[in-house]
Formats: sequence, C-alpha cells, structure tokens
Amino acid sequence: MDFSELLLWASLVLTCIHFLHLLTRKDSGKVKLPPGPVPLPIVGNLFQIGDKPNESLAELAKKYGPLMTLRLGRVLTVVVSSSNMAKEVLQTHDQAFAGRTVPDAVRALNHNKASMVFLPPNSYWRKLRMICTTQIFTTQKLESSQVLRHQKVQQLVAHIGKNCVMGDSVDIGRAAFACTLNMLSNTVFSVDLVDPDSESAQDFKDTVWNIMEEVGKANLSDYFPFLRSIDLQGIRHRTAAVYRKVHVAFDGLIEQRLLSRASSKSPRMNDFLDVLLDHKENDDKFAINDLLLDLFVGGTDTSSNTLEWAMAELLRKPDAMAKAQSEIMQTISLEQRVEESDIARLPYLQAVVKETLRLHPPAPFLIPHRAESNVDICGFTIPKNTQVLINVWAISRDANIWPNPTTFLPERFLGSQVDFRGQDFELIPFGAGRRICPGLALGSRIVHLMLASLLRSFSWKLPDGTTPEDMDMRDKFGVTIKKAVPLRAIPINN
Repeated sequence: MDFSELLLWASLVLTCIHFLHLLTRKDSGKVKLPPGPVPLPIVGNLFQIGDKPNESLAELAKKYGPLMTLRLGRVLTVVVSSSNMAKEVLQTHDQAFAGRTVPDAVRALNHNKASMVFLPPNSYWRKLRMICTTQIFTTQKLESSQVLRHQKVQQLVAHIGKNCVMGDSVDIGRAAFACTLNMLSNTVFSVDLVDPDSESAQDFKDTVWNIMEEVGKANLSDYFPFLRSIDLQGIRHRTAAVYRKVHVAFDGLIEQRLLSRASSKSPRMNDFLDVLLDHKENDDKFAINDLLLDLFVGGTDTSSNTLEWAMAELLRKPDAMAKAQSEIMQTISLEQRVEESDIARLPYLQAVVKETLRLHPPAPFLIPHRAESNVDICGFTIPKNTQVLINVWAISRDANIWPNPTTFLPERFLGSQVDFRGQDFELIPFGAGRRICPGLALGSRIVHLMLASLLRSFSWKLPDGTTPEDMDMRDKFGVTIKKAVPLRAIPINN
C-alpha cells in the first residue's frame, strides 16, 4: 500500500469513524476467535500487512500461532499457517470452508457471477467443474492430447534453438508462457493464439499479469465493502478494461467458429470450444467467455512462472542442474525426444519441480476461502462469512517440517512420498479438497515436459557479468508470485 493510499485512508477515517467504530464493537466478544494482533480502530491490522503479505503474515504467525485472527478493515480474516491447520480447513471442514471471498476487482463485468474460480459451491459451479474435468482434465483426455503438447514443446525447443545459433539469451518466462498459451489455445480453439517470435506473446503475458496484479492489490473496496460503488482506486475499472481486451480476442475466435458450424461444408472440430457452444445452445445464460478467462489466466501464468522459477534455481545451483541433466541423458537416448511417459523415470527432475513448488508456490494464499457457517477448530470459533487465507508460502517454509527451509534442495524429495496433489498438507501449492485446482494434472504434465525438454536439448549459462551468487531472485506479489526481474539465460547445444 503506497503513500497516496494511506492519505486516502486518513480522509475516509474522518467521515466514517463513528459509524464503523460502532460496528466494530457490535461483533466483538461473542465468540472465541483465534488469537491475533490487536487491531487499530477502523483500519484494523491493515498497516501490518505490507506489500508482501505472505511474508508479513508468516512473521505474525510465529507470534500468534498457526490459526490467527486479523481485522482487515471491516473484513474478519483468519490466516492458516501450518499443515495441521490447513488439513482442518481443507479436509476435516472442507464443505464449511468451500465458499469464496470475492475481491472487488473480480466483480468487473460481473465476472464473479460466472467464474469457476470465484463462484460459491452451487449448481452452476458444479456444472462448470464437471465440464472442465470431463472434457480436458481426465486421464483419458490428457493422454489423447499429449501429442499436441509434444508438438508445442518441440516448437519451443526450435524457437530457443534460433537463439542458440545466434548466441543470444532467452527470456525463459516469456518463451514458456507462449508455449503454455498455445498448448491451451489449441486444446480450446484448435489454433495458436500467439507467435513465439512476435511481441504478441509478451502482450498476452502482460495482460494476464495485469489481471493477477489488480486482483491481488490492496483495495479499499475489499476492506470496506460499502465503498465498492465508488471504486476509489479505480481497480475494478482497470480490471474491466483488461477483461474486455481478453474477451475481444475470444469473441473473434468464437464468431469464426459459429460461422463454421453454420456451414455444411465445414467439419466439426470437436475441441473444447465446440463442447462449450453445445452447452450454450442448450442454455443461453451459459457464460463461455468467463470460463475461458479463468482457464487462460489460471492455466498459463502458473505453469510458466513455475518453469521460470525452476530454471532460475537450477542456474543458481549448477550442481543440481548437472544432476538433472545427467539423469535425463542416461534415461533418454540422443535419438529420442522427451515424452510425458518418461517423467516417471526421472525422479530427480520430479524432485526439482516439487522443490520449486515448495519454495515458489504459484498462489501464496491460494484463492481466499470463506466460511459458509460457524466452524469450531481447536477450541476456537471461526464465524460464518469469515475470510480464510491459507498461507501455503509459510507452510512450505516451516522449519519444523523442512530442514534448511529457504535452501533449494531437490534431494529432500528423493525417496519421499510427499506430493503436491492435495493429500500431503505440508505441500499444497494447488490447494486441496473440493476447491483444489482442477487443472493440476495438466499443469504438472506441462511443467515437467517443458523443463525436461529444455534441460535435454541445451546446456545453459547466465549472461556475461552475472554469476549464480548475484542472480536477482526477488519476487513480485499478485494473486500469483512472479520473478520481479525476468530470467534470461543463454542456451548452448548439447
């Protein structure tokens, strides 16, 4: 929260202090809440959050415990910072915490009313989830679409190969994003959305990050819901503009498909868009664009960020990169390309991905949950409508679970059964329970395949003047966490 926003706070306090103070007193003392820092009048604990709330809340949890109460303006919030408490929320009381807190930015263009990510667990949410699961994410569908993913990864390798010939460095995140985006766009539309060699890939990447950044910003409308109609910081307005930009791209492709479906000469594509248009014909209120927005924003940013973080950690620790490459070379002959079926035979590579997800979980708080009813946990009561944040960033750096928690050490996962698929609560980068990320299996395949292919096809070095010790590993907070400074590395033919 910058200085101008703090000034805005001060002006608001003068006009609403009496009213809000009465409301604050009204709900105090009725239930035994988890412990937490004493809130200030009106603003509560907002000044204790900072611009990296995952880190500041992890520090507060060391003092107040793994189940901690905060008042963020008018929003009662409980922060979960241990694997045991995460299991209570996401497994033991999964149904009670299956609601969503909706950031005001997501209300732009009424996206929240049709978003699989932010809908409450109602019948429409179940319908969207069922469509995505059965048409994209089942094992059968993933197996049948792996040829497409291999094609796109080979295009990624060819794209990087051009830089290799020239001796140029590669923007790893941008290249991975273009590859992931085209994998997804071919699944949905049967076309590439971007040319990896053009500026279109970076433009779409920037657009997705703009959404993540706006939704993740400190927003007065979220902390004081009565301010939503004003949109004082313009966050919802800016988000709406970005949503429209994405919708325009989708609308053009949808219109082309509708014309094709109307023509008797055009064969049916039988891709995901055809499935969605079939549903639209049976239900005029079915919101295709909102579902596509969820899929493309969530499916591209997280996978490309994870790949970039993995490459950054390996470049910073050359011994780990050498181990990963040696394993791949010994397992896959020079005449073969990397296949998804090879990943099961690459335990060190799998350990690299797990360790990357531990140190750099894609969404440090997942997507905020909301209590659908009063819930008792460990002698405390979490009231209905409380926002619940699962600080997976703090959990995955808990020194009680992970020795040397800030060190990149893939070896910790060798011989370990701990996985990131929602059953081991010390490692839940994609959540757990009924709100677990539905694209987990696809995202896992994409990241492993891209990483193995990049390590198989090239050796890598840092640009001149950069050493592993002085690599910039700072991050930037949004709904997801990305590298503050994009990773550039120079490929060398193996």
